[in-house]
Amino acid sequence: MPDQPRHDVHLYLVSTHATPNVTPALDETTRPREVVLLVSPEMEDRATWLESVLHRAGLGVTRWPIKAAWDIEHIRERVTALLRDYGERSIALNATGGSKAMSIAAFDVFRADHRPVFYVHPEKDLLVWMYPQNIPHHHLADRIGIRRFVEVYGGQVTAMKVRQADKRRLAFAGDVIAEIDYFSKAIGTLNYLAGSAERDLRSRELDQNARQDQALGELLRRLEALNILEHRDKRLHFTGEEQRFFANGGWLEDYVFATVNGLKKTFPALQDSAMSVQVVRGDSVKNEIDVAFLLDNKLHLIECKAKKFARRDGGDGTDTLYKIDSLSGLFGGVETRSMLVSYKKLGQHDLQRAAEMQVEVVHYKALADLEPTLRQWIEGRSGVQ
Repeated sequence: MPDQPRHDVHLYLVSTHATPNVTPALDETTRPREVVLLVSPEMEDRATWLESVLHRAGLGVTRWPIKAAWDIEHIRERVTALLRDYGERSIALNATGGSKAMSIAAFDVFRADHRPVFYVHPEKDLLVWMYPQNIPHHHLADRIGIRRFVEVYGGQVTAMKVRQADKRRLAFAGDVIAEIDYFSKAIGTLNYLAGSAERDLRSRELDQNARQDQALGELLRRLEALNILEHRDKRLHFTGEEQRFFANGGWLEDYVFATVNGLKKTFPALQDSAMSVQVVRGDSVKNEIDVAFLLDNKLHLIECKAKKFARRDGGDGTDTLYKIDSLSGLFGGVETRSMLVSYKKLGQHDLQRAAEMQVEVVHYKALADLEPTLRQWIEGRSGVQ
C-alpha cells in the first residue's frame, strides 16, 4: 500500500468550518479529481462559497443534498445511495465537517462498505486516516492564501498590502516603541492632529502646549525627514493620505507586519501575510484587518491601536475587542486566532474582556518584546498581557 493513497473522489461534509474541506483538495498529494459536498439546507450558502473556491482550483464539484443535518437514518440512506451511484470509483470520506450526525452516519456507511475515511486535525493540520488505520498521517501542504481563505468563508478581499515599509519608517516605529515612556503622550497628540487632517491633509493649529512639547517636536522633525509632513503656520501639512495614515498610527501596523514577516525563517509554515486587508462580505458588510497571516492553514488576525482607549466601560477598548471577536467568528471561529497590539496601556476591564474572548493582548511596554511574544503565540503558549 502506498504511503498516501490518492482517491478520485472526496466526500466533504459542509459546515461552518470550511478550512478542513479545502486543504486536502489543494494538497498535490491528496488532491482528488472531484469533490462531492453533502449539504443540509442551512448550509447552502457555505456550499456555494466552498464550491466557488474548489472550481477555481480546477476540481469538479457535485452537491449531494440531505433534508436535515440531524437525521442519522436519512443521512445513512443518502450516503448509501451516493456510494451506489459512484459504483467502483475510488472515493474517500473527509469526516471532519458537518454535524455530529452527518459525521457518524457517513463514517458508518463508508466503514461498512470498506471505503477509506480520514479527518483533518484542527490544530496540527494533519490528515489522519481513521480507516484503514495503517496509513501514516500526512502533513497537509500550506497551499491556501489569504484571499482564497477569505473567499471560503463568503468574503472578498478588495484590497491589501504585501509590501513591507522601508527601513527608515521601521526605524521610526522601533524608536517610538523603545522610548515609550518619553513618546507616549506626544504620540497621543500626534494622533489627534493627524486625525484632524483627514479632510484636507491639514491639521488644526498646534496649541501652545503642543508647540512647547519637546517629545512632539522631535517626532515632527523625524516625520519631516521622512517626507511625511511639513510643520508650518502652526499646523501639520501632510504630503498625502498614505503619509497622514502612517502618522495616525499606521507606523504601528508597519512595525507589526515587519515583525511577523521576520518570523518566516523560524516558521517556514507561515505561508502568507498581508496588512490593511479590506474585506467585503455580502452586499454591505465591510471590515478591515490590520495585519493577517496564515500559518499551517490557520488564520491569525492582529488589530493594531496606537491611540488611548476610553476609560469608561463599553468604550473604545471594548468596541475594538468586539470587532476582533466578530472577525474571528466570520472567518473560521475556532480555526482563527486573534491578537490586539496596543501602544497605549489597556485598563483591567479591557484586559479581562480580552481574556474572556481569548484575544491575546500585547500592550505598552510589552511591545518591546513583540517578536518573542508572537513566537510564543504561534507555538500555542500565552504571550504577555
